[in-house]
Amino acid sequence: MIKELEYLYNKMVYCQMCQETYTTKKILTKYIRATKHDTDFCSYYTSTKINPLLYYVHVCPGCGYSSSDEFSTFFPPTSFETIQEKVCTNWNGANYCHERTVEQAINTYKLAIYCATLKKERHITLSGLYLRLSWIYRTEKMNVKEETRFLRLALNEYSDSYMNGDFVHTHLTEIKLLYLIGDISRRLGKNEQATRYFSHVIQMQKESIEKGIVEMAKDRWAEMRATKSG
Repeated sequence: MIKELEYLYNKMVYCQMCQETYTTKKILTKYIRATKHDTDFCSYYTSTKINPLLYYVHVCPGCGYSSSDEFSTFFPPTSFETIQEKVCTNWNGANYCHERTVEQAINTYKLAIYCATLKKERHITLSGLYLRLSWIYRTEKMNVKEETRFLRLALNEYSDSYMNGDFVHTHLTEIKLLYLIGDISRRLGKNEQATRYFSHVIQMQKESIEKGIVEMAKDRWAEMRATKSG
């Protein structure tokens, strides 16, 4: 048995809003055990408590500014003042820096989405928040309605990211982004759009080193074709 909180460690975070440093929790990699993965990279873990998704967002206990490691340090004009006015001055002093429940984690995502929207963060950053939140609703809450709602929002942001190219220089390659748009589209019943994006991935197979993504696109394309003909 794992001792209480043994799987968590302290991470120092510098708040870009109030310029204070605070300590929040993260899960030690050695304790993370995924039991299975969905086609959109959603992972299921052996324990609800030991789910890294719950600690993806950091929330400043002093001012409420919420972000992830993917947030830019740059604040577009007026966005800093807008966050101060709408988030910081209304902050209730909630502390999300300790062990989190699923409900608390969901709150942190919604706070980060609000901050990212006010900050005019990149589409790729917002899409990651929406997608991970949909995964929590899928794996922990079994709430299909909310999962679908956030999947739709993720799809919109991923599509805008691809069109605007703001995913460049992030961990997400073009071929993986195309696949993800295809798979989320498929999950939302947008089959023609899904087929189009999977075809893009397959067409890129010669120049791509990500052969696993190409094979996944082929599998999804074949599944959709079989379903259609069946």
